[in-house]
Amino acid sequence: MPRPKPLSGFPEFLPAGRIVENRVLDVVRTTFELHGFAPIETRAVEPLDQLARKGEIEKEIYVVRRLHAEAGDADELGLHFDLTVPFARYVLENSGHLAFPFRRYQIQKVWRGERPQEGRYREFTQADIDIVGQGALAAHHDVEIPLVALDVFETLRRDLGLPPVSLRVNNRKLSEGFYRGLGIEDPAAVLQRVDKYDKIGPDAVVELLTGELGLSSAQARACVELAGIATDDESVVDRVRGLGVQHELLDQGLDELAGLMRVAGRQAPGRVVADLRIARGLDYYTGTVYETFLVGSEKLGSVASGGRYDSLASDGKVTFPGVGYSFGITRILAPLIGRGRLVASRSVPSAVLVAVDDEESRERAIAVAGALRARGIAVEVAPNADKFGRQIRYAERRGIPFVWFGAGYDDSVKDIRSGDQQPASPDTWEPPAADLVPVVGPAD
Repeated sequence: MPRPKPLSGFPEFLPAGRIVENRVLDVVRTTFELHGFAPIETRAVEPLDQLARKGEIEKEIYVVRRLHAEAGDADELGLHFDLTVPFARYVLENSGHLAFPFRRYQIQKVWRGERPQEGRYREFTQADIDIVGQGALAAHHDVEIPLVALDVFETLRRDLGLPPVSLRVNNRKLSEGFYRGLGIEDPAAVLQRVDKYDKIGPDAVVELLTGELGLSSAQARACVELAGIATDDESVVDRVRGLGVQHELLDQGLDELAGLMRVAGRQAPGRVVADLRIARGLDYYTGTVYETFLVGSEKLGSVASGGRYDSLASDGKVTFPGVGYSFGITRILAPLIGRGRLVASRSVPSAVLVAVDDEESRERAIAVAGALRARGIAVEVAPNADKFGRQIRYAERRGIPFVWFGAGYDDSVKDIRSGDQQPASPDTWEPPAADLVPVVGPAD
């Protein structure tokens, strides 16, 4: 059988990379729970018509059908492209069993049929948090979400050596109100073009606004001038007011953004930036929006994002507004792991290899391994009763730091890196804390 060719856009980590990913997910999960978010998991597929109505994403949806499906059933289901749309459906189906405001986190795979490139994948892992209300949701949750996100990223930076981040916020009411104040009747179309600001630059955005949407040059320039405002304090209000545009919705958006910047400035000074070019491409966002960039890797684009949505979920009688944030786990990690910037100290969890004198002593070796595992030490038993030199080399290839000899008779353990060998008991011996589990951090 010929060696299979890899599928582009479907990253698969080697064991050491997977250890890094798992450690990151442990930090993410633990931090979410510290902030009171409860875990859920949703199915991989959703009705295609529900997925296709959420913005400009329908061309990227993977359709799911049985191989021998009838023609009428062929296109009914699609793999979810994010975790927010299935979460909205989950809330509607289970609202009678949930306590509101409902705080959830969800860590799952998602799928998008876009052109693969660095930072863009067809299958990837996301980690989401959302706070959803029943009928209404207080504005202070818009401030809480980015503070949780910063807590996650700061823990990853401190404990695992991930790069710092820049968290940028805007408010769609502000943008829409500004556009309406200019006399623009289709703010959503403008937002979609402004969302390309970082990719194509301000002059190209002006061309899109005038050429595709028919805006006047003055209107387009004003939109781009608004997008160029960025500040880490409440001065964003004065800078927008200085552009001379007035509208009631603009006032609401400015008030909400100013409140967020005021609290963020006290809780996390300088770490949240009001950046009015942030738009978010999906059309279900209605207020505050967030995007996050790795410092030094801004070309990857936003690695985590989200925002407020007031009308994503509704059963026709009750609306469930929410605010959420999504971490692109694969998008963050794949470049760091692939370039060797974030590594694990070994590619296996095992701290100890129990050597086997001969096959008759394997049962004793298994018993020693069991005693060590009972105290939380990861162990494997040598696969073959080879000469001890070969068993040590096997441990070296696996990255296992200690080899156990004796298996119940004159037990001793050897640090094969230093050559130090000491008597030991499986009931009391502990490896150094740094060797108990693989250490994840930046490459030396």
